[in-house]
Amino acid sequence: MAPKPTKAEKKVAYDQKLCQLLDEYSQILIASADNVGSNQLQGIRKGLRGHSIVLMGKNTMMKRSIRLYAERTGNDNFRKLADQLVGNVGLIFTKGDLKEVSEEIAKYKVGAPARVGLVAPIDVVVPPGNTGLDPSQTSFFQVLNIPTKINKGTVEIITPVELIRKGEKVGSSEAALLAKLGIRPFSYGLIIQKVYDNGSIFDPAVLDLTDEDLLEKFAVGVSMVTSLSLAISYPTLAAAPHMFINAYKNVLAIAVATDYDFPQAEKVKEYLKDPSKFAVAAAPVAAADTGAGAAAAKEEEKKEEPAEESDEEMGFSLFDD
Repeated sequence: MAPKPTKAEKKVAYDQKLCQLLDEYSQILIASADNVGSNQLQGIRKGLRGHSIVLMGKNTMMKRSIRLYAERTGNDNFRKLADQLVGNVGLIFTKGDLKEVSEEIAKYKVGAPARVGLVAPIDVVVPPGNTGLDPSQTSFFQVLNIPTKINKGTVEIITPVELIRKGEKVGSSEAALLAKLGIRPFSYGLIIQKVYDNGSIFDPAVLDLTDEDLLEKFAVGVSMVTSLSLAISYPTLAAAPHMFINAYKNVLAIAVATDYDFPQAEKVKEYLKDPSKFAVAAAPVAAADTGAGAAAAKEEEKKEEPAEESDEEMGFSLFDD
């Protein structure tokens, strides 16, 4: 029988494994593992098998190994990773798509009862309806100020009640009531807190951004740059078209106010001398809009007109006796 490894040997083996993973993987998810059971963690490992590895351990040991690895390799980016190891967390090394891996991890959340002393991660609301409990159980509801009535020999909750608020500790009465009602209000699993990708650390919310979101944010940024450039008269690629148009308007205004001429200003001066030309220029556009509106109206009338029925379809003929 092989001798049992000592604590020192276990630490050396853990350090070697962690350093090997840091060599092989450039993408790491930092996940909180509060209230996650061993069977649940085993299921997550099976689901990620093939492209990801889950590594748990003591924070002090992980920080020490990562910092020594950063010193040995000269890669100070890993020091940022060590700073994120706070609380009950683990590391998920992956070569897959970060969004797909995080979605796979989220599938392994399991429902859990409200235990006494637990801090509620969400608000717990008891819905109205028949509880199936006999009238002798009304004391639980009275203690928690839950309005009830007796209906067909059972206790019925009249209105929805916020039993526990997010961040509050679960009391013994609340836990007993939820257990009697068969409500498992909480769900636990690995929660992604930070994402490490080739030296960059960011929130997991970034993984949910779509191409449309990025385009929208980029457009907002371009708009802000354009506004700032125009306000301080500083030329940029985004502001250049607006600057040219504004400059053209200024030159055109000077030409109209003076005898100075250039080809683009001549037509404007003609319109100002004879305003009736505005109406002539606008007529084709107005006619096109009117024609399109009339065609659409006729189509609507055709749809609304009932189909004419023949004499035979109405059940008689003019030549019937």
